[in-house]
Amino acid sequence: MALTKDFRKTVQADARRDPAFRRGLLSEALESLLAGEVALGKELLRDYINATVGFPTLAAETKIHVKTLHQMFGPSGNPTASKLFEIVANLQRAEGVHLEVRSARDASRTRRVTPSPRADRTPAVRSGR
Repeated sequence: MALTKDFRKTVQADARRDPAFRRGLLSEALESLLAGEVALGKELLRDYINATVGFPTLAAETKIHVKTLHQMFGPSGNPTASKLFEIVANLQRAEGVHLEVRSARDASRTRRVTPSPRADRTPAVRSGR
């Protein structure tokens, strides 16, 4: 689902103004990628980058040409895992957060139970803050 230009500007303005919203946007982008919603995850990351560090700064930090970054997060972009994780690591450093993947099932349990090897392990991204 493509976002309208006005809505995208609103999201970016909210991200610039509100640190909790900004961290939530980054977290939601990564959760989308982990859930297989690659197009949505890339779109959210693009909005996050535009609202925070910007593509020119990210290009300088990662040594990836700015045009290549724009292509990677465009509709037909297909970033490699190594480049994507390098970018995510850079964005986490810039935001001052450490995100980690945990099983949503394990996170919701109140007592410790060892899951079976075939247990459903739905990923969830949690902020380290």
